Amino acid sequence: MEQAKIKLPRSTAEAQGIRSEAVKEFLDDIAAQSLEAHSFMIVRNGHVVAEGAWDPYRLEDRHMLFSLSKSFTSTAIGFAASEGLLSLDDKVARYFPDDLPDGTSPLLEEMRVRDLLTMSTGHAKDTVPLGSDQYDDNWAKAILGQPVVHPPGTHFVYNSGATYLLAVILHRVTGVPLLEYLGPRLFEPLGIADATWEKCPRGFAVGGWGLSIAVEDIAKFGLLYLQNGIWEGKRILPEGWVEEATSKHIDNGSDANNDWNQGYGYQFWRCRHGAYRGDGAFGQFCIVLPEQAAVIAVTSGTGNMGGIMQAVWDNLLPAMGPEPVGEDVRAAQSLTERLRSLRYGPPAAEASNPAAEQRMNGIAYRLDANQAQLQSIAFSFADDRVSVTMANPRGEQRIAAGRGVWLESVCSLLGDTDQKVAASLVWSDPETIKLTLRFVESPFTFDVVVRPTEDGAIEVGMHEHAGNNDYPTISGRP
Repeated sequence: MEQAKIKLPRSTAEAQGIRSEAVKEFLDDIAAQSLEAHSFMIVRNGHVVAEGAWDPYRLEDRHMLFSLSKSFTSTAIGFAASEGLLSLDDKVARYFPDDLPDGTSPLLEEMRVRDLLTMSTGHAKDTVPLGSDQYDDNWAKAILGQPVVHPPGTHFVYNSGATYLLAVILHRVTGVPLLEYLGPRLFEPLGIADATWEKCPRGFAVGGWGLSIAVEDIAKFGLLYLQNGIWEGKRILPEGWVEEATSKHIDNGSDANNDWNQGYGYQFWRCRHGAYRGDGAFGQFCIVLPEQAAVIAVTSGTGNMGGIMQAVWDNLLPAMGPEPVGEDVRAAQSLTERLRSLRYGPPAAEASNPAAEQRMNGIAYRLDANQAQLQSIAFSFADDRVSVTMANPRGEQRIAAGRGVWLESVCSLLGDTDQKVAASLVWSDPETIKLTLRFVESPFTFDVVVRPTEDGAIEVGMHEHAGNNDYPTISGRP
């Protein structure tokens, strides 16, 4: 039976002690910093007081969480420990008898489950990226084969490989994948539906990243923690787990003004202002503020994660008073209008080139070997849209691009699974096509720039927004 979504109760901001104007100031701050937020939700006293998504992103769409996934993996370990399936003091090696390196070091033998949780495995550096040429399909063996140079439990190094090992351990002690295990224990009680989680080549959830859920689901997860594991009067999380998981267990820096230096718990970061959070690359956030009875959930596509948190501290935190504030109908209406107007508009056409479109129409250009693994590209031009076909190792990917508007398609350009993409195509000058692709369930936006050459070939350039990455120019011929 399909899992039903549960929506949180809504309220005006003023009724929960926040001025509507402060939310607008938060949005102004994000815009002033040129931070590309995709969606957000503010929860106070159990009520959603403000929410919005920047078109073509939508509140109801799943979004890739990246390392915010780690906090969900930690939660699964908490359930398993409470059920007696494992102990946080279990030695990691016992779960990987066939994956240990020859001559296992004494330090590796001392590594415990809790050292995986606190990122204090003793490694000198992160044991990922995974799936690159230096690894085969046995990620656990590759991680465990890397040197352990510090006594486990003594030295913090952010390590997504540690979370992957937690996911494998969870699978092995429960007999089911991480996502399936969390279903009846976490997702179903909270009404989190349609969650997906990436898997490694051996079928284990990757754990340290790979979970995709909607922004309201992030907010519900944070609210469950804010309420000490209680949901609608029923205990969901094990007694004492919230305090244990979100407390500081290890130092991770000494800068009092740096939110990545406030200590680390069980796959949760401590923050300034008595807060804690799960976070993920490019600005995926679940910020819990116990003293203010608030949760801030954000999805983004920005390289400036600190800028988003600072906007929370500067604008929302000071506005959270202990009592309701007087209703301000004009301010509330102004905020509503602002939230409705959030959007990333498609690029504006600066020129046109009908002759070039006629020459290029329907031609498949074979592309030289390239980092993006694109094999060919073709355009079919019409008055109101352009059909773009790009081939990659997963086959032909057909995308509808609007002229001055977003059109949405589904393709597998980013990975093996289908992703929604909003696309628009314009001539940015008489010699340059600009195709913008917003993968709305991810942080990633690409500008694909195509320049026809005099000899009938094309040159293709690509820029990825979130990581500010430029790809080498690709040559293509009919």
